Order: sequence, then structure tokens, then C-alpha cells
Amino acid sequence: MSRRDAGSPVITMRIIVIDPPPGVRFAVQRGKDGLLGPLTGEGDVIAFEFPLRLGAPLPDGSPNMLGEFAQGTPTDRFVYLNSGTLAGQPGTQWTRRAKLKIASIPRDVVEQALSASGIIEARVQGTMRDGGPICASVKPEAVAWRFVRGEG
Repeated sequence: MSRRDAGSPVITMRIIVIDPPPGVRFAVQRGKDGLLGPLTGEGDVIAFEFPLRLGAPLPDGSPNMLGEFAQGTPTDRFVYLNSGTLAGQPGTQWTRRAKLKIASIPRDVVEQALSASGIIEARVQGTMRDGGPICASVKPEAVAWRFVRGEG
């Protein structure tokens, strides 16, 4: 749900990992070494929700997402989706991290989240061609961003 916190709008982000590899743990990175989650892929989807603050717009008018889950520089913000050992899973062969670029969120989706009670949702495939968890910089066209009305 979107809300205002000390003058800065706060937007709830939801990342949905579709078809994660079975038995692989995922977590959203918080700061340099904290984790939100972790959750293990045992079903069709894994979902994470977390807040991001909206700072002053960037010089080109793009949204400036801030907070403990926002990584990178103002012009290259992203969220890390960690898996395997980087998600705190011992004894796995996987040590991967995927970057979901916040700059690829369509502006109308951000505007809807600010004006209505709702969530910015990202859907991304969890399994790569090699059968392992998603990794590297995820191409913008591989992430489906949308606005979802808040529940209740």
C-alpha cells in the first residue's frame, strides 16, 4: 500500500518469482548484507513485499526510489534478488544474484501507485536455461511491472 512517511511517499513493492528451481532458496537483499526472506522454491511462485521511498525526481524526471532495498546509484537503481548461498542456503551448488532494474518500472505504474492505494508488482521467471536460479542483470523486457490495487 502506498503511504506518506515523513513527507516522502512510500510504495510497496512486490516481487513474484515464477517457476523457481525446486529446493533453491531466494531472498531480496536488504542493504549490503541483510536479507528479506528467505523462501525456498517448492511451488509455482515465491513472493516478496517490501517498502521503497520515493525521493525527489531525477533530472530527467524519472522516479528516484530510495530505501534499504534500493541498491546502486540514483541513475542506476535496482533490487537484488539473491539465491542459493547468497540467500543463506548452506550446501547448495548455487551462488547467484539477479538485478531487477527499478528504472525500468513504467512511469504510469509509479504514478498509479502514488495516487491510489496499491502495490508495484514485478513478475520474473525464476529459472534460467541451465536449470539454475535467475542471475545477472535481468533485461527490462524480462520483468513484467504492473500496478495492483491494494487488498482491503
